[in-house]
Amino acid sequence: MNAVIDPPLQAALRTLGCTHLRLRQLVRHVTHHYDLEMAKAGLKTTQYSLLSHVLKLGPVRPTELAWAMQFGASTLTRNLKPLIDAGWVELSAGPDARSRSVTITEAGRTKRSEAQRHWKAAQQSLNRLLGAERVLALHSLIDESIGLLAGVDAGESDQ
Repeated sequence: MNAVIDPPLQAALRTLGCTHLRLRQLVRHVTHHYDLEMAKAGLKTTQYSLLSHVLKLGPVRPTELAWAMQFGASTLTRNLKPLIDAGWVELSAGPDARSRSVTITEAGRTKRSEAQRHWKAAQQSLNRLLGAERVLALHSLIDESIGLLAGVDAGESDQ
């Protein structure tokens, strides 16, 4: 669907610059904010997210975990390795000879619980820094934008 944008809006959009760059800048700032807090638990935000997904879904096949986290197989393997090495998750034989299973360990549950307190602190701090109304508006705008872009990502086009 091609929407006609009136000239004053077109001019305003031209002065904004690249949306992709602006979004990446915001994501870097927010990620840094969370990473600083998560470091207190000895984790990166991606590791906390991975522990949380394994806790919620596990035992889970790596392909299902990768799909749930929207990771490629190599990204999942790379991110699982430090968690396995730390003893927070285990990769073991699955229900058949060709499959594997990822499970959180008791130490992983403990680490995830510790990290969850830091995650909540990061969220509360972000809410204070940005203001609750802005955070709510941001979530709404993100959800709407994801919905609008989902069709494009699925192969639909406005051309």
